Amino acid sequence: MFIQTEATPNPATLKFIPGRDVLADGTADFRTKSDASASPLATRLFSIEGVDGVFLGSDFISVTKGDIEWQHLKPMVLGAIMEHYMSGAPVSEGEDANDNASESYDPEDESTVATIKELLETRVRPAVAQDGGDITFSGFRDGVVYLHMRGACSGCPSSTATLRHGIENLLKHFCPDVQAVQAV
Repeated sequence: MFIQTEATPNPATLKFIPGRDVLADGTADFRTKSDASASPLATRLFSIEGVDGVFLGSDFISVTKGDIEWQHLKPMVLGAIMEHYMSGAPVSEGEDANDNASESYDPEDESTVATIKELLETRVRPAVAQDGGDITFSGFRDGVVYLHMRGACSGCPSSTATLRHGIENLLKHFCPDVQAVQAV
């Protein structure tokens, strides 16, 4: 089994591509070992000292490190991913709660929210997934779009620029009601 690795804009996060499906539907973001109890793969990765976060996408795994250097951590992460796939264990057991977060918006803004969600799904999320992360809709109130930043996007130094110059400009262009974008 050959696992590719890619750098992300977040220096604390690496993207691992196992060449196999990771999650069939949605994504899963684990910030602590206790969060990862529903995922044997994430639990295995959190057993490695220095792993501070695990994000599972459709065909990739993003791992966020703490104070340890990648040169020491990367071989252990590669080994854990390989061992997991060789074991035949499932990546996730049960439904992922991360994709079922509650959304908040005024029902009168339904058409604007539908446009925002379509733009996020078709233009933003695929680009962000290339960098090992995900952005999901959280709410829309008083002209402000609230987004969840997950995986490599969470804590990334360039995420503010991505929000302001990329996503905010895109949404303002297609949705005149959008005045600003904020991460939650």
